[in-house]
Amino acid sequence: MILDAQYETLASVGTTDRRLAVIRRDGGTPLDSMLGRLFEDQPVSIATSDGSGPAGATGEDDVAVLVEDGEVVATSPLAALERAILLVNSDLYTTGTIGLADADLPAVLTGLADVPFRLRGYPLAHKETLLLIAISRQIELRARRADGWELHSSFQRLSRIDDEVGTRRTYERLADSGVDVHVYGEPDWDPETELDVTAHCGYGDGYSDSWFVVFDPPAEATGAHSSPAGLLALEDDPRIWRGIWTYRPDAVAELAATIRREL
Repeated sequence: MILDAQYETLASVGTTDRRLAVIRRDGGTPLDSMLGRLFEDQPVSIATSDGSGPAGATGEDDVAVLVEDGEVVATSPLAALERAILLVNSDLYTTGTIGLADADLPAVLTGLADVPFRLRGYPLAHKETLLLIAISRQIELRARRADGWELHSSFQRLSRIDDEVGTRRTYERLADSGVDVHVYGEPDWDPETELDVTAHCGYGDGYSDSWFVVFDPPAEATGAHSSPAGLLALEDDPRIWRGIWTYRPDAVAELAATIRREL
């Protein structure tokens, strides 16, 4: 794969031990089981607590805490985690029910950057790739708020931009902003006839088997929304993805450079 070496570089950073701790004073709920299934067989463990929580937790009721090597690195209201990932499905993104303005994610999810995941798409699993969908939209929102610089996004088939109402609306807004939008995929639809984007078309390696969303502002960029972000997932088998995202500027710049050079 064209982007395989890039993925291995991102995944080689070496993740520390990370776990999500769910802290409820009223005991567990079915949502706790959903969270466990979402991260089943992933390099992130799930723990539940009666309210005492790990050292460094806030002590508030109903929170989710991301713990790394025994240290609390992020805390989010549990309701925010439920709204972002547990009480939704991918249809809410594709139909536009969840729009670009709603794409902010709790810190305990964005804090899972640089963790490699292996995820199954529908119909093999109903919610696993939702994590990558949510991160993709979050990166697109970051680009929209920045209102400038480059965004690179792949769709496997370019027609998905037009077929999915939510995706179409998102890229209409991005194209109408100051963002230089580049889209990649098999040429079964020409987005350049209807959107102010640059289309990169091809078949097979890098086009049909990749999923990336990369926001790459220049190193000298300043401003509240100028932080780079990138997601890369590769389809090893039909509907089975290995995915990772990062906010490290050097890693995002290298990923963007590879995409520009190879695709």
